[in-house]
Amino acid sequence: MRRTKEISAGLLAFRRRGELEVLLAHPGGPFWAKKDDGAWTIPKGLVEGGDDLVTAARREFTEETNLTADGDLIALAPVNQKSGKTVHAFALEADFDLADFGCNTFEMEWPPKSGKRRNFPEIDRIAYFTLPIAISKIIAYQRPLLRELEQRLG
Repeated sequence: MRRTKEISAGLLAFRRRGELEVLLAHPGGPFWAKKDDGAWTIPKGLVEGGDDLVTAARREFTEETNLTADGDLIALAPVNQKSGKTVHAFALEADFDLADFGCNTFEMEWPPKSGKRRNFPEIDRIAYFTLPIAISKIIAYQRPLLRELEQRLG
């Protein structure tokens, strides 16, 4: 049976270093190059047919960060993009070594109408942020994920 609506799954990694910090990813490519506040996201991607949400979330996290997400997950309430895509997120307590960061690339015509194709990273950087900073960095529709994590961890 084919889905009528796209579904994505991802992980919201967090650590506690005096205060709660969350790991966010900055999208790569020319459209996002000069955007910062309101541009960051949790590492996520499309759920493929036959995948369960947790399997997809772990796979996409690794593809977008080169980090392995082992450990217990906390399911967070799904959020919806303006496009109608539903994003299922799971929180994971993990203090990753960000020096191991790496990700997939995508190809697009750049500059537009030039006929030239270039490769860009799907994610150009990742970083841990305290919640007050993360709230301003993360794309608006994902802010409820941060608020729920904060409430659940008390």
